[in-house]
Amino acid sequence: MAKTTVTFDSAGIPLAGHLYVPDTPARGPRPAIVVGHPGSGVKEQAAGLYARRLAERGFVTLAFDAAYQGESGGRPRGLEDPAHRVEDLKAAVSFLTTRGEVDAARIGALGICASGGYALSATASDHRIQAVATVSAVDIARQFRLGADGAQDPAVFQSMLAAAPDARTTEARGETPPVLTLFPDTVEQARALGGEHGAEGFAYYRTPRARHPRSAAFLTWTSVDKMATFDAFSPIPLIGQRPLLMIVGTRAVTSWMSVEAFQRAIGPKEIHWIDGAGHVDLYDRKQYVDPAVEKLTGFFGDHLDRAISPTSTS
Repeated sequence: MAKTTVTFDSAGIPLAGHLYVPDTPARGPRPAIVVGHPGSGVKEQAAGLYARRLAERGFVTLAFDAAYQGESGGRPRGLEDPAHRVEDLKAAVSFLTTRGEVDAARIGALGICASGGYALSATASDHRIQAVATVSAVDIARQFRLGADGAQDPAVFQSMLAAAPDARTTEARGETPPVLTLFPDTVEQARALGGEHGAEGFAYYRTPRARHPRSAAFLTWTSVDKMATFDAFSPIPLIGQRPLLMIVGTRAVTSWMSVEAFQRAIGPKEIHWIDGAGHVDLYDRKQYVDPAVEKLTGFFGDHLDRAISPTSTS
């Protein structure tokens, strides 16, 4: 398998990606999968792991950093813009269609965590995506509005909405606005703020387990008002008869979002539970990633092999 550093454009912003191409013989262009990273992640973490594992099984895969994050361009740094995140996935599909190794009629999308929601939204409006799968999917707007478990006091998000325009005002005055810090200093503080879900995130992003210098440590406050009215799940019926697979850990506090998204799908769909896995366990824990990859391999193998043309499904 060969890994190549690539760049491509997303609405005028250069994105940095890693393209994985199998080194086994092929009779022609291969099916391909775009892999989106979690909300504060980068391509070298969970997205890269899944991209590599799926490339080992015969798919061309592309993991990339979202605009404003990682090695990709865009200012201000740390902006989480849901509309642009969806555009990034479509731009990644466009890039794959230009590659000689790729069969442009057999492209799928895989979204992990926040990219799960973004991938559903991108698929709904881009018929080049023939099949879509998610791992630990969330709608990041729902998570901010309602909390990871769906039980957050509405006053919490209202207080964030009050802070977001203050940051805009500060910037308009030519001053440096504050940022929204994603993780506290210790796992105990993370648990106090976000329960076990917060502690799991800290253990992944802020310890040697998966820490990366380009992984987002903060978001701009303008991210909050951009997320406020976004809804990753409302377009799901537009996916139509293109197949959907959602992989969820039985211990994931965020699983209610995958269930809600699944219920909105009107075409061929499957929700697959990984016993014992929490939300973040599916990012890198071998005992959970292995069965997830096997399920994804079968799903994309079946459905991308059946794809005939970019307009063959609706």
